[in-house]
Amino acid sequence: MYHPAHKIVHTLFRVVVGFLFACHGAASLFGVLGGAQGTHGGTVPVGSWPGWWAALIQLVGGVLVALGLATRVAALISSGSMAYAYFSVHQAAALLPIENKGEPAALYAWAFLLIVAVGPGPWALDRLLFRSRSATREQRSETPVAAA
Repeated sequence: MYHPAHKIVHTLFRVVVGFLFACHGAASLFGVLGGAQGTHGGTVPVGSWPGWWAALIQLVGGVLVALGLATRVAALISSGSMAYAYFSVHQAAALLPIENKGEPAALYAWAFLLIVAVGPGPWALDRLLFRSRSATREQRSETPVAAA
């Protein structure tokens, strides 16, 4: 099904997109890596809507996607949060992303939607965990039951 290069590119795409997204969340929540946008190196106030919640989705969703763990669910939530950010924050300023500074939000929304559609790829923690569970089930079903 996969050409060997496709496995690598598929995995690298997921890992890089997830990692970069997690960096945005870490910057906003903890003031690292340049801090939250618009706060000059600070953090977003805990529990503030929508900034803190968006940063939490970025950090957790990005880590999960990068690891390939609950990938489709994490990518769907991440995509939705970026679509929300684009339409609620950027769209009001101008029509096109280049004009309203919404390019990162639009790109992340579409990148995560692609990950939802194609899945985590062959090299993901989900695949390792699923394989070990299915192997355990197969061993149990092949073990003969002792006669009473």
